[in-house]
Amino acid sequence: MARTAPLRLTARVLIILCAIAALLLAAAWLWLRQSLPLLDGVLHTGQLEEPVSIRRDAQGIPMIVSDSRASIAFGLGFLHGQERFFQMDLLRRNSAGELSALVGPAALEHDREVRVHQFRKRAERNVAALPRDHREVLSHYVKGVNYGLAQLGSHPWEYLLLGKEPRPWTEADSLLSVFSMYLSLQSPIGKFEQRDTALADLLPGDLYGFFFPEGGNWDAPLVGEARGPVSLPRTDIATLLQADDTIAYQVMESDDQVFGSNNWVVGGALTEHGGAILADDMHLGLDVPNIWYRAGWSIPGTDRKMRAATLPGGPIAVVGSNGRIAWGFTNTMGDWGDLVKIEVSEDGKRYRTPDGWTEFSIEKERIMVKGAVPETLEVRKTIWGPVVGSDHRGTPLAYRWVAHDIRGANLNLLQMEKAESAEEALDLGPQLGIPHQNLVVGDSDGNIGWTVGGAVPRRVGLDGSRSLSWADGEAYWDGYLDNSEQPRVYNPPSNRIWTANSRVMDGPRLAVMGNHGYALGARQQQIRDALFAADSFTEQDLLELQLDDRALFLERWQQQLLALLDRNEDYADVRRELEQWGGRASADSVGYRIVRNYRLKFLEMATAPVLTYMRRFQEDFSFGPMKRQLEYAAWEMNSTEPAHLLNPDFESWRALKFTALDRVLEKMAASGLPLAEQTWGVQNTARIRHPLGRALAPVNWFTAMPADQLSGDTHLPRAQSPTTGASQRMVVAPGREENAIFHMATGQSAHPLSPFFGNGHHDWVEGNPSPLVEGEPVHRLTLE
Repeated sequence: MARTAPLRLTARVLIILCAIAALLLAAAWLWLRQSLPLLDGVLHTGQLEEPVSIRRDAQGIPMIVSDSRASIAFGLGFLHGQERFFQMDLLRRNSAGELSALVGPAALEHDREVRVHQFRKRAERNVAALPRDHREVLSHYVKGVNYGLAQLGSHPWEYLLLGKEPRPWTEADSLLSVFSMYLSLQSPIGKFEQRDTALADLLPGDLYGFFFPEGGNWDAPLVGEARGPVSLPRTDIATLLQADDTIAYQVMESDDQVFGSNNWVVGGALTEHGGAILADDMHLGLDVPNIWYRAGWSIPGTDRKMRAATLPGGPIAVVGSNGRIAWGFTNTMGDWGDLVKIEVSEDGKRYRTPDGWTEFSIEKERIMVKGAVPETLEVRKTIWGPVVGSDHRGTPLAYRWVAHDIRGANLNLLQMEKAESAEEALDLGPQLGIPHQNLVVGDSDGNIGWTVGGAVPRRVGLDGSRSLSWADGEAYWDGYLDNSEQPRVYNPPSNRIWTANSRVMDGPRLAVMGNHGYALGARQQQIRDALFAADSFTEQDLLELQLDDRALFLERWQQQLLALLDRNEDYADVRRELEQWGGRASADSVGYRIVRNYRLKFLEMATAPVLTYMRRFQEDFSFGPMKRQLEYAAWEMNSTEPAHLLNPDFESWRALKFTALDRVLEKMAASGLPLAEQTWGVQNTARIRHPLGRALAPVNWFTAMPADQLSGDTHLPRAQSPTTGASQRMVVAPGREENAIFHMATGQSAHPLSPFFGNGHHDWVEGNPSPLVEGEPVHRLTLE
């Protein structure tokens, strides 16, 4: 009996604890449910001239129907406000430099860097410049967002965790969402130009030309040819080093992991129905929720419907099909900003301009910080733009950037909805206020085309490739190019157009676009060659190309590594995996993982003397986007083993290669798994999480997507890493949307209890041909 009492007491305590835990879980579940979006019923908004019908299918894809485009914008805003408001809040705060007010000092450094650009003031200026019809659409969208937010039973769940209240959406916030995309797709401080200027200035000319060429045999431009091979330099790499130098090594991440995309289009001559078919997959960071929100709406005045990926925060279709045309985007990687060297007076208060010496304009920005004292930031401005840093010799640099101008951000993408032909869509290119994109279009009559979507500066007295002074008035921007000057390709004889963040132009048109760190070209070349390997295409054919994970780029590295290990019994198991690698970036391939990581480690070790030399002048120097063309030098060193380019830390190239391989194998073995289980999928496992999950791990328990092992990699069409990849995939023939395909990572809703949370994600992982067109409606909501 004496022993039974404590046992009974323990059991009673456990029961009580379990009951408390169950009550807490029930309370959390009930609380979360309060912020679920409305799916059915009738709402009397008091804000609409024309009613709006919102029908959603089982995946949560809405079709918005109204006779008024402004009312449709209200409906889309309502949906965004109900399902994605916290995401929108992060977007506006990201570009406004206001994240610290929401999350605290952890975001302060980011806010300091971004606030220099004063994007909130620029957004307010750009809103005032919008044409009346665009302003009306935007105004209704903003009303819809705030009405949708107000109709939730409680604020989105993220705000309770942060202890903050959401503030209303404004018209300027919508343009701040556009500026956030600039920050994702272009450098706010001109990093590529800054690094390239330093490298060209400091390195011996032959070494600079060898390690950092403008291109090579992997190029696959739309206009022009691939570049020739690099020439071995004469300079001994050891001359870069001083006697007491300790050679610096920096882990080499994938040299083609850029926020970019793939897109291509085939003309009517290559399809059974005579219409164009367009494919588009935009590669971005993968989070919960997805950056895009799928939606469709009626196009007033027509019998057609818009199907699109929208960006929560704005009333526009980013990519999609209007029934007559379809369009898609990839990041151009062109040069849309110039760093201007500032000649400063001795007292540091004035700088030289074409009109003489003038004082810097100083403006103060107040940065609010949650839980801390506000900070005041002084922004130093010039006639060319704000001072964003200094070069490798300490000279201040101002940034002349398209994003700073009124032309940089607008709502002209709205006009795509009414475009009737590919040619009409291309004419809109120079007017689009977006981060500069390869705009690829196709129409229902089979016409196809490409141009730059975005305002292209007309440079005078400079090509934009190097930072220089504009003080003498010889170098400047003379406005922007018009339609007749903007680079364009329309109905090429091949009936094929392709882009994938690599160089697309040559000659004068390349000079217009410039270079801000083009991708190597292997991905683009693989797409081009696949398009020329067939004479006709269906939507399924183009989806299969989007999912192409053939490791063509690494074939020669695999062969070289096999030769290195020939008859070496110490590496018999490694050689076996290399022989059975399958030639694909397949999740179940061990050999692919070895080859891929060996190449990167070789790059790291072979280029370390250059890194060491550059850090003598800049302590934090990193190759960054400059490394995207390093393949040409790496392969030349790997295949010819020039003695004068050998890293002095190694006695021979053979020693360097084996060290690189051993480091790769050591890192793989650290997990404790046997080599045969160390697949590419083990390394390339999805980590698609909510932004708050990075700081609050429990958030991942109920918001993270499954940890799927993913096929694909950065140098091939199926571009994939654990945290970046195809944010969407779309294949569509305009006018034949019933056969179109659409994938999106994660789901429509950001709410973990929503029936649409994660819907469609499995199709994205598996590559199943899920439809673009919404299914039968299961929910109906009317806004009156």
